[in-house]
Amino acid sequence: MTLIPELQATELLPRVVSTGKSSAKRQKLQTDIEEKLAITECSGDSQPNLTSIISHYLQSLKHYSLRNLGYPTNQDFNYDPLHPLLDFHLNNAGDPFLGSSFSLNSTSFEVSVLNWFASIWEIETSEYWGYVTSGGTEGNLHGILVGREQLPDGILYTSEDSHYSIFKIAKMYRMKCVKVRTLISGEIDCADLKVQALAHKDKPAIINLNIGTTMKGGIDDLDLVIQTLEDCGFTPDRYYIHCDGALFGMMFPFLKQASRISFKKPIGSVTISGHKFLGCPIPCGIVLTRLEYINGLSKDVEVIASRDATITGSRSGHAPIFLWYALKTRGLVGLQNEVQKCIMNAQYLKNRLLDAGIGAMLNKFSNIVVFERPLDYKFSRRWNLACNGNIAHVVVMQHITVQMLDSFVDEFLQQRSISFEEGRFQPICVANDIGAANCACTLHHSIS
Repeated sequence: MTLIPELQATELLPRVVSTGKSSAKRQKLQTDIEEKLAITECSGDSQPNLTSIISHYLQSLKHYSLRNLGYPTNQDFNYDPLHPLLDFHLNNAGDPFLGSSFSLNSTSFEVSVLNWFASIWEIETSEYWGYVTSGGTEGNLHGILVGREQLPDGILYTSEDSHYSIFKIAKMYRMKCVKVRTLISGEIDCADLKVQALAHKDKPAIINLNIGTTMKGGIDDLDLVIQTLEDCGFTPDRYYIHCDGALFGMMFPFLKQASRISFKKPIGSVTISGHKFLGCPIPCGIVLTRLEYINGLSKDVEVIASRDATITGSRSGHAPIFLWYALKTRGLVGLQNEVQKCIMNAQYLKNRLLDAGIGAMLNKFSNIVVFERPLDYKFSRRWNLACNGNIAHVVVMQHITVQMLDSFVDEFLQQRSISFEEGRFQPICVANDIGAANCACTLHHSIS
């Protein structure tokens, strides 16, 4: 038996949900876990005991990695050659392009990574600025901050399907935030954007554009958004566009038929998460913006002999090396192959669900399969599904095989049949979430 069975492997001290007859047993398990993890030894705990605890925790991680379907973290990686770097504290405080007086840094790796993304997003190295962040939220914090500094009285527009960090950022920065409706796909509804923008046309517009929404993978149409702003009378000096590309921002450049994210278009910043498609073992990300915007955000700091222009002070020096290694080992061809594999397997999952009578949707260029939410809570936890309202999704990443998807669908069908036999089963109507054509409830299934 593992130390942390039936628990979130991502939590060091997970909480057991107590339900039914097993409540007392689960509570006892939770108490045992808390006692083992409690930091109480005045002289320090013994190494054998510490090794045992970590060993059990590793077992739980391996157990959950076999069914990690609902969240966009690529688990298919090997960074063994980088292990010796963990013997050093690496800190990239300050401006990566200037370095700092703290010599144990990896800014040369960081700049190499940033230059690679600059070429992908079509901006000259002499015209951009950026850094490696702690993740997508920090990238959004920085990008929207740049937009606000350019347009201090601007209104933030973002779709209702945007990542929760956008609404948190609006609150933190005390910005007026207009929530725009979305289409069934999760894409921003530019008809509603036009109505909202015209209603506030006396104020500049700061747009958060989603290159893949969290739940459905909906991709906002950059060109249509720009056209909508221009139709409303907004000139480029009166709007700022930040692109939140968390997962898909890394995949988009390798899809030939998809529209491009490019600084040749009037965008102000782009951010992606490094721990998602690239598969870094620690949360991280990249944010790029135009160099001309940065001077107003920067301040020289003598103690580090650098310039402070980032959200955080101390920044991970290990993350840029992981990103550099991930890009170096794969190359453009390897990345493109991984993108195609994920999208093909996502299509496979969608077809299997639909063939089995389970309502499902998959957006074009997406690896996120959305379907009716399973009725069984334990099943959703077992497969680490992300759920919202009546729907759930699987994000088909590199570590997810066809065999895993088959096991998931087979178990899903078994769970549904048990509910049916017990008289509890009625297919959830998800027409409002994924469209009537994709719904498998009694009404819409019979219509289709």
